[in-house]
Amino acid sequence: MMQRGDGMRFAAFVLVLVLAAFAQPACAAGFSDWGAIVVAGDHHAHDGSDSEVFDNGRHDIGEALQRIGFARDNIVEFSTQPEKYSAPTPLNSDPGSIADGLWDLSNRTSGGCLLYFTSHGSQDGIVIGNDMLSPKDLSRMVQNSCGGRPTVIVVSACFSGVFIPAVAGANRFVLTAARSDRTSFGCGQADRYTFFDECFLSSIAVTHDFRDLAIEARRCVAARERKEKISPPSDPQAAIGDNAASFPTW
Repeated sequence: MMQRGDGMRFAAFVLVLVLAAFAQPACAAGFSDWGAIVVAGDHHAHDGSDSEVFDNGRHDIGEALQRIGFARDNIVEFSTQPEKYSAPTPLNSDPGSIADGLWDLSNRTSGGCLLYFTSHGSQDGIVIGNDMLSPKDLSRMVQNSCGGRPTVIVVSACFSGVFIPAVAGANRFVLTAARSDRTSFGCGQADRYTFFDECFLSSIAVTHDFRDLAIEARRCVAARERKEKISPPSDPQAAIGDNAASFPTW
């Protein structure tokens, strides 16, 4: 039989648990109510031949996001050859469809936004189908749909550092595969992933927050480029907003 003292201690223990539950930060919900778009912007290798390299990254990054807590229904994928793929079937990659998809996600979720693009790039932006998505266009897209929500933007392309000045902000975490004046690597016909996409996938599996992911992905890319004797290195870039420390972990 529980004695009076035992009952008081039990009640105090329950009160501590209740208070602790209410004290949990908003990020305790993780990514379950975040929206994500994952975009393969081209289906060609650097020599113009057909390649699965960007769609391989698109598909497997979508699966990696599910493993860290994103809901499958809150991840929308895009491909320039959507008819080739299923489970999930991606939408067609063009800037208008991507903007619409992000807008729809923002209206059915209340958490943050994550955008991942993998494609060819130039100092004008990133290739999306027959179009070029510029830093200004991406900034407008994100601002329209995500506003002040916590937002993660990853751009895997040559010269992708050009996006940082346009999209960085206090509530933003931005990671790019290269400096604004450098190419990135691994988009040949025989490559499964680009160097950066492969390093992102391996890094998200062994880290628990975006800051450490950026550090590990950068280390991974540098090691691969040294192994392949590539120079100059791509030098992936990150812009971590002041509020990014409050983003969910996994």
